Amino acid sequence: MPDLNHKLQHTILVLCLFISTIGHAVEWTTATINPYPTKIPDHIILNISQDPTTIQPVTWRTDTTVTNSRAEIAEAEASPNFTAGAIQVQATTENFNTDDYSASYHSVIFTNLKPNTLYAYRVGADDNWSEWFQFRTASKKSEPFRFIYLGDGQDAILSLWSRAIRAAYSAAPNSSFIVHGGDLAAHSDNFDEWNQWFAAAGWINGMVPIVVTPGNHEYYHGHGKKRYLTDFWKVQFTLPENGIDALRESNYFFNYQGARIISLNSNEMIDEQAKWLQNNLKSNPNRWTILTFHHPIYSGASGRDQKKVRNAWQPIFRKYGVDLVLNGHDHTYARGQNIDANDGIVYVVSVSGPKQYILTDEKWMKRCAENTQMFHIISIDGDTLSFKAYTVTGQLYDEFDIIKNPSGPNTIVDKQNPGIPERRFGNTP
Repeated sequence: MPDLNHKLQHTILVLCLFISTIGHAVEWTTATINPYPTKIPDHIILNISQDPTTIQPVTWRTDTTVTNSRAEIAEAEASPNFTAGAIQVQATTENFNTDDYSASYHSVIFTNLKPNTLYAYRVGADDNWSEWFQFRTASKKSEPFRFIYLGDGQDAILSLWSRAIRAAYSAAPNSSFIVHGGDLAAHSDNFDEWNQWFAAAGWINGMVPIVVTPGNHEYYHGHGKKRYLTDFWKVQFTLPENGIDALRESNYFFNYQGARIISLNSNEMIDEQAKWLQNNLKSNPNRWTILTFHHPIYSGASGRDQKKVRNAWQPIFRKYGVDLVLNGHDHTYARGQNIDANDGIVYVVSVSGPKQYILTDEKWMKRCAENTQMFHIISIDGDTLSFKAYTVTGQLYDEFDIIKNPSGPNTIVDKQNPGIPERRFGNTP
């Protein structure tokens, strides 16, 4: 009985710390800006395309008085006179209206670009234009690259999640793209929360293409209401449309310099996506395969096991040699491999926002953390994939390499520093 009482006291302490943490996050949500659009373009965001070597979409927002938006693009040059060679591309405009919000969303898809080339672009209309942004197209060769992964942002987006994406960009400013693992906002129909998300990332969104996969909160419209992907998704993002037609722009894939990156929508049509995924991986010519979806194969928090997703998808991962799976949902950090097989697949669950949960007791993880905002930098060079997990204060908390083995499963090299203690509610502020 003394051991049981001690465990109960510890659980109560952790719950109190958890509630206190969420309380502070809610308090900070007052750090915000005017959420309404004007004639001046904002929410400017590069989206990944189905062919990043030659195609680059961009999306932005204005008020509804702007009806003739355009984008200009030119090959970037150190001389400011590069603007003389810019060409204009007419935007597609979609008006978006709710009871308390209206805006126009504009999109342009730049095509026929040169691979591995630096471009500059701006967006606007009449006398209201953005600044010039720069981006680089992908190479057609299997060259080294790196990208950023961010788990759930969701709460206190501007006041606290902002430091995650800004720290990540500061640590890896030459990243090829940024992957967001779902639950970008807590309330999918709240335009103020979406505005916070765009404001938190700021000009980073205009420089580095984003890869987004939907979480359960992108399907949330209030208790007891029908769940469906928020209407904000398709007007704010211009994503590949090469997945299941009914899941357009939430289930998709692209190839990048020797890697195939796949977004699965773990909120619906699980069995249908299993068939699609199997067909997709059958014809995958790339050395590396990375998947992202919101609900984890192995959970990092208590009482959140996703058996349906695991049973439908994991056998396909094993059959076709998936290398890395990036998940969110559980508001913890957890990294490990399959519980019952050495198949060379690494699973990562992570959180970048302030909402934090208690870790599960199921020790499938090689490294884990709670009460910690994280970001991750993934680098690929030949037969080696390097993964680094950082706290938002810049501490390298976890590290491993995946090395391709031509005669069997991948070799996983654990490089975590044993001198850094595991972060828990009980030993963190």
